[in-house]
Amino acid sequence: MSAPLELRAGALIHLLQTDPHTKCEGVAALARAHADGSLAADPAASFEPAGAIPGRPGKPELVPPRLVGRRSMATPEGRAMLVHALAHIEFNAINLALDAVWRFPGMPPAYYADWLRVAKEEAYHFSLLDAHLGTLGHAYGDFAGHDSLWEMVEKTRGDILARMALVPRTLEARGLDAIPPLRAKLAQAGDLAAAEILDIILRDEVGHVEIGNRWYLGLCRERGLEPIATYEALALHYKAPVLKGPFNLEARRRAGFSEAELARYRGDSVSFAP
Repeated sequence: MSAPLELRAGALIHLLQTDPHTKCEGVAALARAHADGSLAADPAASFEPAGAIPGRPGKPELVPPRLVGRRSMATPEGRAMLVHALAHIEFNAINLALDAVWRFPGMPPAYYADWLRVAKEEAYHFSLLDAHLGTLGHAYGDFAGHDSLWEMVEKTRGDILARMALVPRTLEARGLDAIPPLRAKLAQAGDLAAAEILDIILRDEVGHVEIGNRWYLGLCRERGLEPIATYEALALHYKAPVLKGPFNLEARRRAGFSEAELARYRGDSVSFAP
């Protein structure tokens, strides 16, 4: 940034950025400027994006999830595909955090600070995975990816309550369940560097889901809504996916899920069909 910016305007600028490395550098600079007091969020400001949201590179090709390809741990190519898939998730997570900052006016300063922190940490995760992908002879964009995470971001663009319910505490929370078995597979295959990156990601993702839970519960209190029933209604309305177990109940507990809600995650799957 050549000059200090209002935080939400800065988030939008970096959301529109198409180059992943420039996006990551911009997010880090935005977080530094916010930390040293150079800029703050204007909750009342209104912005019009000057480009397609989100900004993406020309690759990877986006395909339905079933066409992304198998990720066997038996070969370096298979491990590279898995690391690429994880990098793609983290790249999308940068965008969803930036979108949460710029899109929703009228929130307290702590809300914008929380989601800027998430964007910064997701950019760090992407950078770690992207660098590791290079050691496997590949680069981000070499394999196909899917767009399921951003599709829910787009669906919930009109309601911050739905966004908090269905992106961090639903789709991102799936990572809390998925990371431990993926980490075990990578370690068993001898890729200890990738396994250590997943340790970092799991640690941080607990905090990200906790942020989503905290703002969701706060919005429910503000609107006089019962959280569990409201969540189920939102999941049904927005067609949230069936969540497959096993579920990482301890990580979900640390991320702010209540015992009443965790009781729903003790089976093999969670569906919100009528």
